[in-house]
Amino acid sequence: MHIHILGICGTFMGGLAALAREAGHRVTGCDAAVYPPMSDQLRELGIELVEGYDADQLALRPDLFVVGNVVSRGNALMEAILDAGAPYTSGPQWLSDHALQGRHVLAVAGTHGKTSTTSMLAWMLESAGLAPGFLVGGVPQNFGISARLGRVGLGTPFVIEADEYDTAFFDKRSKFVHYRPRTAVLNNLEHDHADIFPDLAAIETQFHHLVRTVPGQGRLIVNSRDEALQRVLERGCWSEVVHFGARKEEPGVLRARGEPHGFDVLRGSMKVGRVDWALLGEHNQLNALAAIGAAEHVGVTPELAAAALATFQNVRRRLELRGEAAGVQVYDDFAHHPTAMRTTVDGLRRKVDPARILAVFEPRSNTMKLGAMKAQLPWALEEADLSFCLQGDYGWSVREALAPLGEQAIVADSVDALVAAIVRAAQPGDHVLCMSNGGFGGIHGKLLAALAAR
Repeated sequence: MHIHILGICGTFMGGLAALAREAGHRVTGCDAAVYPPMSDQLRELGIELVEGYDADQLALRPDLFVVGNVVSRGNALMEAILDAGAPYTSGPQWLSDHALQGRHVLAVAGTHGKTSTTSMLAWMLESAGLAPGFLVGGVPQNFGISARLGRVGLGTPFVIEADEYDTAFFDKRSKFVHYRPRTAVLNNLEHDHADIFPDLAAIETQFHHLVRTVPGQGRLIVNSRDEALQRVLERGCWSEVVHFGARKEEPGVLRARGEPHGFDVLRGSMKVGRVDWALLGEHNQLNALAAIGAAEHVGVTPELAAAALATFQNVRRRLELRGEAAGVQVYDDFAHHPTAMRTTVDGLRRKVDPARILAVFEPRSNTMKLGAMKAQLPWALEEADLSFCLQGDYGWSVREALAPLGEQAIVADSVDALVAAIVRAAQPGDHVLCMSNGGFGGIHGKLLAALAAR
């Protein structure tokens, strides 16, 4: 089959392209901006890329166009596809039909921690010799790739990051309803994606759609601390439920005893595993418990799953140290929601305290650009010693939003001005934490160069 993918350079669609190519399909694709690293990865796989969405791509005459959710009506190629009556489908639907059929799908859903937890789970299954397939919204450093088919056959495991964002312009259901998992992790649930979800209740409805697709012999692994997830289950649940994350002993619930970097895994009062690893923060401790509960459902004991984390390397852009100059360490992190920002700062604080943390943030996500969570920004950044933020064309004032932080917050109108302000403030021994779900204008390299030249 020849498929032509619209929006191929997105993490999900790029992973789908890799899976399709591995399965023997001819794959081509296009995107508005074809650039590294995804463009390099795809070309290495022999995938022909076209920049832009010109209607003349219809002449490629693929068997099927696979449409990413970045494409909307008015897109020149999409309009040509519709006018020609050419066959098309969404990325999640293609994946369901051609990669997930007959597999034991383990889906990881939640507002935060999806990528890390999916990567942990895939590594646990790999360490146990199960050779899982996976599709992750990032690049797990243990594997060096974001997607693979793994061992293919009836009932073989496939681990997938299960995103609640919508599927396509013609299918407004969340992506994850297409995956039909036998094992589903519900990690946490907050309001996000304000561009498509008006409130938390709307997202809870989508999560319940996911719950409805899990079979009676399936398993849900659910964060016991999360009230929104409890409301989701109260709407109806037909599968086994394993809870994790309780702060005190509860029968059957997976919990941690110890610090996030080294802890016992308990079920009730019984120790069932031990985690000693390089990751930081209570959020990663909870992610580990969720992955352990999911791995158990395909026969990996909690003891073996926990032990595998000793060799787990996190996903790129998760508190990733990009370099050091003039005694200042510069980190890159994907955090872009206030809760994720706060937990990321807290994780770094546990590692470097009492050294200073300079938090640097770009409000780049659609939710942040709309200003839906601007009131939470001071709370997200308050544990940093200094905070620096980029003021873009958002329609709201970052300076006003960060006013409660007083002189702790510095706002600049360009990346270069932001770099200059950080370099003026930085001292040897400081840790500069850059948070964005985009490239942030290459701020990491610019910072390291400017610090080195100081």
